[in-house]
Amino acid sequence: MTAGTTKDIANKLADQVKNAYSNGSILGIRGSGTKSFLGNSDLGQKTAESITTTKHQGIVNYEPNELVLTARSGTRLHDIQNTLAGKNQMLAFEPPAFGEQATLGGTIACALSGPRRPYTGSARDYVLGVHMINGRGETMRFGGQVMKNVAGYDVSRLMTGAMGTLGIILDISLKVLPLPEVEMTLVQDLTSIDARKRMVDLVSKYSPISAMSYVGHFLYIRLSGPQSAVTAAIKKIGGETILNHETFWHDIREQQHPFFKSDKPLWRLSLPVASDWPGIEEKLNGDCLVEWGGAQVWLSSGEAPEKIFAHADTLGGHARLFRSLNDGFGYRCQPLAPALLNWHKKIKHVFDPKGILNPGIMYKEV
Repeated sequence: MTAGTTKDIANKLADQVKNAYSNGSILGIRGSGTKSFLGNSDLGQKTAESITTTKHQGIVNYEPNELVLTARSGTRLHDIQNTLAGKNQMLAFEPPAFGEQATLGGTIACALSGPRRPYTGSARDYVLGVHMINGRGETMRFGGQVMKNVAGYDVSRLMTGAMGTLGIILDISLKVLPLPEVEMTLVQDLTSIDARKRMVDLVSKYSPISAMSYVGHFLYIRLSGPQSAVTAAIKKIGGETILNHETFWHDIREQQHPFFKSDKPLWRLSLPVASDWPGIEEKLNGDCLVEWGGAQVWLSSGEAPEKIFAHADTLGGHARLFRSLNDGFGYRCQPLAPALLNWHKKIKHVFDPKGILNPGIMYKEV
């Protein structure tokens, strides 16, 4: 794709937003649609016009020696990962794709991170800069291609997880990391109470850990790094080494593990690491898969949303309806406190004063 063509696409996107701003029509921003299930289901009923970034593709710049990559929002996540792998590098936050056509823009807009997230950082931690279109149709740049470029740095991160409510991402600059020399996974048969204690203990002692997951009474521990460090950690931690561990973590990340096959609604609970997650299954009448040392709990449960929101709050966290066969739940995200909701509204107004970009996709008031 030529530079002239990509510039034309960006200009057309900006013109589309300008027209919507002028006449007050609503825009539904979308990439390939692999993560469209995350938004409130009634957005489509209010959306008068669709706007997509999938044609805005290509890697703009990649400097392996500098560990920096810049790509357009419509670039397939799979293509970026293959390019990085060719230089023995990776996206450190290990994002789920949920489909072969997943794009970089959708990945950053949804801010989803995979099993490696607690040990190397989240998607937001690796965003260096963005080129975007705001709700007036104005193109803006924030951040840069180096960590010490702090002009607008927080705004770059603000776009991560905004789900298109603040603007359309055109280009994204990311910090990348080298692939680990060695990776192995251990498994231990533990009760949930013992697994909780083990997770907290392991995080504080063993730096080679790059993922942990507890499901079906088994705790899985992935180790990544130099051969010497991984070998030493295996001797101290103990447990059985599993074969084809790449498949296991792929299935956890992409929600293809048997746990995720339930017909019950799937909830994502974000909790403090040391929270009492072993009691969730009984109190919320469901099944759990635990990640991130206890900080992320996947709950399969048919309990009322209000009960799940309330229990997550008592544990010091919050809940979000991730997937459901029933779209009539109303709120998918835990309702915000009034003061926090007010800040969301103020930020939304700055970037999208007429509220035309993905209104209500996260919170119905924004």
